[in-house]
Amino acid sequence: MRKIKNVGVIGAGLMGHALTLVHAIGGCQIKMQDISSRQLSIGMDLIENALDTLISAAVVSEKDRAKILERIQPVEKLEEAVMDADLVVEAVVENVEVKTKIFSEIDKAADLDIIIASNTSNLDIFPLVPERRLKNCLIAHWYTPPYIIDLVDLAAGPKTDPALLKVMEDFYLKIGKKPVLFEKFISGYVANRLQAAMGLEITKLLDEGWATPSAIDDSVKYGLALRMALMGSLMKADFTGLDMMQRGMANRTYDPPIPKGNSPTLDELIKSGRGGVMSGAGYFDYGDLSASELFKNRDIGLLRLKTEVAQIEGKYPLGKKT
Repeated sequence: MRKIKNVGVIGAGLMGHALTLVHAIGGCQIKMQDISSRQLSIGMDLIENALDTLISAAVVSEKDRAKILERIQPVEKLEEAVMDADLVVEAVVENVEVKTKIFSEIDKAADLDIIIASNTSNLDIFPLVPERRLKNCLIAHWYTPPYIIDLVDLAAGPKTDPALLKVMEDFYLKIGKKPVLFEKFISGYVANRLQAAMGLEITKLLDEGWATPSAIDDSVKYGLALRMALMGSLMKADFTGLDMMQRGMANRTYDPPIPKGNSPTLDELIKSGRGGVMSGAGYFDYGDLSASELFKNRDIGLLRLKTEVAQIEGKYPLGKKT
């Protein structure tokens, strides 16, 4: 059985710093690489902030804080991050040219038997990877923030060693994550596809003026999300009754939205500087709270919800899943 102890994380941005923390909490030695020393510093600050939140929620023990941080070494040179790694996690921007360059640099610097895992959301990265690396290459796609959200999509390429999926599944199960396996790459996996379909419907409602952002998010939070957190989607349908689902499909009087490449509502928000939490406003205004405060509040809320759902599932089981 292949052992994964040393991990190189390429990129210290939104996902890179978070995946560094995930693997450090899991007991790995990490070298987090970024060509920007400033981004490395920001990444380390974000790691410490997230770790403080996990400790305050009793997910991580205070006595383990120093130990976890000692496992993380920020480095600027990619060669240094990968030269002694068992696993390299690629977490750079979703751009073909950038990823191709990174895979080429990994190929030049790393041992031939290392595992390469890309955190790509939609790109088919396998044509971008050097031929001799494909056997030990797969996708390990995460959802933000990955130190709280446990889902990780594991997808094989056409030349990936089938045993590698099992190795990675066992590795992530061991550190408390929930891997979903795909024997071949499917753009968007499951969660991203569902989220994208929902996003198209939401965009249509906004662009056509049928609903406000508050009405949409209240419908999700107080209608969909509460049930889905406990049952998922298909088990929820079982509880509703599949005949009801069948009648609903037959009686629908509107057409699902067709992707058209842009949204006037979204375009106008971005044009006016409302890019989301990082800029202080998006669909909603976030007042005087800083991005780090907002992320911390989000993380605390998710942790409490996650704990409650786990306790409810344990106390009130809903049956076996097939």
